[in-house]
Amino acid sequence: MSGNHANPGKTAWRILAVNTFAFAACFAAWMLNGPLVTFFADRGLFDWSRSQIGVLIAVPVLTGSLMRLPVGVLCDRFGGRVVFCALMLVSAAPMYLVSHANRYMDFVLAGLGFGVAGAAFAAGVAYTSVWFGKDRVGTALGIFGMGNVGAAATSMFAPLLLRQLTATDLEGWRTLPKLYAGLLVATAVLFWLTTEDRRAAPAAGGLAARLTPLRHLRVWRFGMYYAFFFGGFIALSQWLIPYYVNVYTLSIVVAGPLAAIYSLSSSGFRALGGWLSDKIGARRVVYWSLATSMVFSLLLFPAAMVIHTPGQGVVAGADATVTRVSATEIELSNGARLPLNEKDPARLLDFTVDRHLILPTTAQWQEPVVAEGQAVKKGELLAQGTTRVFFQANRWVFTTFVFLLAIAMGFGMAGVYTLIPAYFPREIGVVGGLVGVLGGLGGFVLPIVFGLLLDATGLWTTCWVLLFLFGAACLIWMHVVVHKMPTTLEPGPTPPAGDSA
Repeated sequence: MSGNHANPGKTAWRILAVNTFAFAACFAAWMLNGPLVTFFADRGLFDWSRSQIGVLIAVPVLTGSLMRLPVGVLCDRFGGRVVFCALMLVSAAPMYLVSHANRYMDFVLAGLGFGVAGAAFAAGVAYTSVWFGKDRVGTALGIFGMGNVGAAATSMFAPLLLRQLTATDLEGWRTLPKLYAGLLVATAVLFWLTTEDRRAAPAAGGLAARLTPLRHLRVWRFGMYYAFFFGGFIALSQWLIPYYVNVYTLSIVVAGPLAAIYSLSSSGFRALGGWLSDKIGARRVVYWSLATSMVFSLLLFPAAMVIHTPGQGVVAGADATVTRVSATEIELSNGARLPLNEKDPARLLDFTVDRHLILPTTAQWQEPVVAEGQAVKKGELLAQGTTRVFFQANRWVFTTFVFLLAIAMGFGMAGVYTLIPAYFPREIGVVGGLVGVLGGLGGFVLPIVFGLLLDATGLWTTCWVLLFLFGAACLIWMHVVVHKMPTTLEPGPTPPAGDSA
């Protein structure tokens, strides 16, 4: 049965609410290895290298990303309700087995298993889309996308639960994956009891026909946009905590809530982005989201830094002999008395105190390079000038820019997924699945590249340069395609009126 109704009824909105809750539960489970493995490392429960820890955190992200395409194909074949419910039950089993893991490979295999929960996004998109018409689908998918908040919930509350569970016995951590497994099972039961089946009109032909849309360049372009928006969301959700700790010397207790501002904001504004996509067109939303993300990535690039550079020195005005030298003055035999700027320790600011500075501050001083009795020529340097520029990259300004970047990325995620049912109404599952795969892979690859750039340059802010360049590539490709569309259309379904992306 098709769900393209202009005015969705109470059933559609109820199912959207249940769908969003189920997605949030799956997303929370998908992100569990981050705080759990970090807890193991902090407490020394397992003797793992940094690379092994990185693999454990990344494994569920990779699985959930790669499974989105097959899950999307299954949704087109069997319907989103059945697939979504089955996915939660399948994920619950390996999640429970984490509580019995002792060896490194036990954790790897369990992570591969419960990582399937990350593919819930493809099932949810397919199931949500069939309940809403083209004039409401952007808003609906935006609201559904707010389930991303599950990532922030795990980042904020899983460490607190671990603290309580291990207060008397470190082995108490084993209760946490059991709780998450129970959450998945309970959510699956609730989901099944409160939803009903509805499927999009199936595309003609078998599996090969269902995969036909993947031949269109437009699908891969949508995937690139989503790799930037969603991949950036996942990457920064993991990266911002160590960023705050290392760049701003904050404790994890303080860094966690500050990083959660990004996750919560990006998730929350996704709904508004979907509504805006319905009102002004998804193409415009994606276009301006890319441009805005580039602007804030560029503004976030300046690092906290101290720069020493040669400043204005003092030179002799005529041939003479130096008769007296002090920290504040040089006197010459011709009677000239040349004042010097003395080095003031009070102006030599450092990073140990948050001084709430927004603009760079400078300190300038001059130090003699001549001695008493020395003959000097006209124009000869008597005192070397030094200028010291101090920029603290105020953390509240930084957090504000991160918040604004989160809004742009939330809008962009909603915009991309509003385009899919508009262009591929009968292949929402498979197209949404592939776009989700590419987005998830962005979330898997970007943190790795962030780390490589940090190792190569020693600069934490190189992550913003990468995001700026990635966003620029997406925006340029989109601009070129849109510019050419009046004369050279991409192969694929006819775009809806007013939205020729």
